[in-house]
Amino acid sequence: MTDEFIDYGKLVDRAMRSVLRDALEIARDQGLPGDHNFYITFETQKTGVDISPVLGAQYPEEMTIVLEHQFWDLDVTEDSFAVSLSFGGKRERLFVPYDAVTAFVDPSVKFGLQFGQEEGASIAQLESEDDDTNANEATADRTPENPAADLATGDGTVVALDSFRKK
Repeated sequence: MTDEFIDYGKLVDRAMRSVLRDALEIARDQGLPGDHNFYITFETQKTGVDISPVLGAQYPEEMTIVLEHQFWDLDVTEDSFAVSLSFGGKRERLFVPYDAVTAFVDPSVKFGLQFGQEEGASIAQLESEDDDTNANEATADRTPENPAADLATGDGTVVALDSFRKK
């Protein structure tokens, strides 16, 4: 018997990143249908990430972007995506390899993916606590700190993202 093994964590991670890519391709080709909106969190210092020095200084480790109403020139490739967003009224072009992405959330359908190098990816069904929670509307102009980080706790418990849902 050999010490080699199949790394299922990496296989799942790669498959889940293809879900992200496919969702971005739909947004590129058809726009975002209905109330869909994407929160994408990525490591800003990861090899291949290209953001402006201003954004890099503001988000030195991790950044969450929102694709909802105002995004332009979405380009999706096999290994990365690029998009133009408005920050403080100024358009910025971002280039992000999929392996830099740490989380993908579409709160409109309570769906999220969390990526990790060592443990692979996980799918989370986001739960709502009640319908009276105040909604926090986020746009590309107002990027939240990191809503995807609340996707799951360290013990695997799924945490609600009601504050990011539209009412």
